[in-house]
Amino acid sequence: MTGRNTHRSFTRWLLAGALALAALPAFSQEATATATVAATSDATRAASEPMSMSDRAFMLATDINRLVGAGGARAEAPPAGRVQSLLSRALALLGTPYRWGGTSPEGGFDCSGLVGYVFRNALGIELPRVSRDMAKTGELIASKTQLVKGDLVFFGKSGTVDHVGIYVGDGKFVHAPRTGRDVTVSTLETGYWGSKFLQGRRVAGI
Repeated sequence: MTGRNTHRSFTRWLLAGALALAALPAFSQEATATATVAATSDATRAASEPMSMSDRAFMLATDINRLVGAGGARAEAPPAGRVQSLLSRALALLGTPYRWGGTSPEGGFDCSGLVGYVFRNALGIELPRVSRDMAKTGELIASKTQLVKGDLVFFGKSGTVDHVGIYVGDGKFVHAPRTGRDVTVSTLETGYWGSKFLQGRRVAGI
């Protein structure tokens, strides 16, 4: 197994643990405050010390755990079971390589292949194969401010859809970006993807 595959497998293992913890209720406000202080201390130390592979993977898992959980002031209420299953399946695929036409973890994913795989395997929902057809599915969500976890988010230019991802909350979405990149979480509020956002869609049945 190559170093890249070892890193990816280790990261997925940590993410699985983080996602399982995300499903548990918070113990108390005191515990939350303690975790916040610890996270701040860790972040300060990481800025001044080299991080090992396991350190970087743990920090990524912690960020994803916060994202799927209640989050900060802007986060939506904790998702229902089906939405949680959808997000857990999607985030477990972080680090999978992009491949045009790809529809599986073993062979890689393109953007619509990832979305279709997650909805099919997490919820048993079949979506159209390509992003422009997915953009005709479900309820139209025209504004970023109306998005909720589990919504499809679409991107393109001149009104033409050419990319899709799954909204995970806090202004972020999971997707397979392009050749040479792995499945990742990006922001749709600013930057490249923020400028290309066209619409969201809420799929029936989740």
